[in-house]
Amino acid sequence: MARRDSGTFTYEIIKHIAVISSSKSGWNREINIVSWNGARPKFDIRDWAPEHAKMGKGVSLTGEEVAVLREVLEDYDPYQFEDDAQR
Repeated sequence: MARRDSGTFTYEIIKHIAVISSSKSGWNREINIVSWNGARPKFDIRDWAPEHAKMGKGVSLTGEEVAVLREVLEDYDPYQFEDDAQR
């Protein structure tokens, strides 16, 4: 994907992995592999405007952090708290 310069930093989306959700405004919450300022690429989750022209706040994780997150999520029930709220 294209390298972009925001004026204060650069980023390059190395690999698009998935769109998690989309809003009516056209922004997508995405998982990508992104290199920030030419540094080693990281796993990145954030909202992106169409064509990746703008971005929202997000989180970037190293490979080690992704491994820990994956382990934690293996036993996580995403519907547990929704069930509790409906009672």
